[in-house]
Amino acid sequence: MVSASHSGLDLITGLIMDNKPLPIYGNGKNIRDWLYVEDNCKAIDYVLHAGKYGEIYNISAKNEKPNLQVVNEILKKLDKNKNLIRFVKDRPGHDFRYSINCQKIKRLGWKPKYTFNEALEKIIEWYLNNETWWRREIKKAETRKFQQKVIHDF
Repeated sequence: MVSASHSGLDLITGLIMDNKPLPIYGNGKNIRDWLYVEDNCKAIDYVLHAGKYGEIYNISAKNEKPNLQVVNEILKKLDKNKNLIRFVKDRPGHDFRYSINCQKIKRLGWKPKYTFNEALEKIIEWYLNNETWWRREIKKAETRKFQQKVIHDF
């Protein structure tokens, strides 16, 4: 979907696999347009080769779904219980919906290769098959965050 770090799918998937609470902003009804990262990269390449110089092309799969629906689908695919969901206070000014007009890139002839469900399956499969790598990366990030806190507090 959009890069994992932007969408939070990396955090959510890891938490679900560890049976840890899932923080969901507000009531979970915030809507996002989910685009698989491979489709995003191919769209950029498509624009570079077929687009008009100086034009702006919005990339979208038109997969607008509420965050809670996405989390519930991941829970279901991993056979996990919905009781992991924890609703947390929404950020002030948090956008309810991200939506863009992607007609210009569609007129160029680009369309996403993967449906939402196909992309979600690929993401989950990747996390299941690369658990050692992503857990190591999380540990590195936690170490960096701790080191920054120690330096700041010093």
